[in-house]
Amino acid sequence: MTARERFATARVARLATTGPDGPHVVPIVFALDGDVLYHAVDHKPKRTTALKRLDNLRADPRASVLADAYDEDWARLWWARADGTARILEPGHVPAIERLRERYPQYRERPPEGPVIAIDVNRWSDWTAAAPRP
Repeated sequence: MTARERFATARVARLATTGPDGPHVVPIVFALDGDVLYHAVDHKPKRTTALKRLDNLRADPRASVLADAYDEDWARLWWARADGTARILEPGHVPAIERLRERYPQYRERPPEGPVIAIDVNRWSDWTAAAPRP
């Protein structure tokens, strides 16, 4: 399984950005379209609408997104990371919202209404505890 394929099996990941205060990491839901990762600001409660992830990406578009799987059987552990350059798109960006609605039933009922983050992935990396197959 490739890093991208492994990543695509995850339902939640963590978005890492950098700002004047240093690194900032938040859990996200996402959808992939080739080597573009989409995440949208949705209706889930947030402390503020001025999100640090958006401010950070406007100042420095470099981003990393990490997905992982934990299992009591440590031979089944893995992680996959997508590194790339982010673009902030207008709310309702059709290709992104369609992908997110396909992936998450909650978005079929209530599509995200906030800005969309599109990350053009230029590097996929991963690790797995499973022994490589011959």
